Amino acid sequence: MANLAKMLAAMRAHPTSVRFADLERICEHYFGPPRHKGTSHQVYRMPWAGDPRVNIQDDHGKAKAYQVRQVLAAINKLEEER
Repeated sequence: MANLAKMLAAMRAHPTSVRFADLERICEHYFGPPRHKGTSHQVYRMPWAGDPRVNIQDDHGKAKAYQVRQVLAAINKLEEER
């Protein structure tokens, strides 16, 4: 868990330099397995109504910054609900 906390802190500090594998690991920890995987995108389901998904994609081993920000916003929303 400490390693995930470090990765999350690094993502918050530098959303433009996140490895895709790290973002994938964070998403699976918070949201469970992706509901869609195998193409260039991975889609994770959120536990609330509205737009209940987060979409990430691998960009040559790096995560796209706007997708990192979307994941961080979803994690913040999850933590607020707890």
